[in-house]
Amino acid sequence: MQRVVLVPHDPRWAEEFAYESANVASALGELLVAIHHIGSTAIPGIRAKPIIDMLAAVRDLAALDGSGARLEALGYEAMGEFGISGRRYFRKDDGDGTRTHQIHAFEVGSPQIERHLAFRDFMSAHRDCAQQYEALKCRLAELYRDELASYSDGKDKFIKEMDVRAAHWRSGLTHGVLLSSSDHVTAP
Repeated sequence: MQRVVLVPHDPRWAEEFAYESANVASALGELLVAIHHIGSTAIPGIRAKPIIDMLAAVRDLAALDGSGARLEALGYEAMGEFGISGRRYFRKDDGDGTRTHQIHAFEVGSPQIERHLAFRDFMSAHRDCAQQYEALKCRLAELYRDELASYSDGKDKFIKEMDVRAAHWRSGLTHGVLLSSSDHVTAP
């Protein structure tokens, strides 16, 4: 059972992302277009489950399906779409069975890529919204410490509302410039 445990933001999460994403990029080679740090560990200053979420933009999902052994060699378990159409989900646990990393892979051109990046960037740029998100997560973690699905479901409405705001905000950025270029590794 995965317990819901939130910890204060750790600046080392960015370093952990850089290290692990380089390993993933090396394993996937030319199949990978880019890999981004997403999720709460990518939003400065908020409490999060200490799990590094990565978004992998790949050239071809079918080719990724055929390359699962590359990620398994790094300790990842392939979970298929795992509830989101057009996604390939991989999870990695440490020796004690505690989740440490997750990869959400989408084919280049998937609107899910832009949605995740817009949410992350919007939250990073709007501290008040990030604090609201953190407060909601803390309340849900108290209520559903042993019920990960209920915890996730409780965030759904807020995330959808922020997705709308983030998309609108993102569309207003000059020339679509991202706020941060240090959040991803581009494949060689």
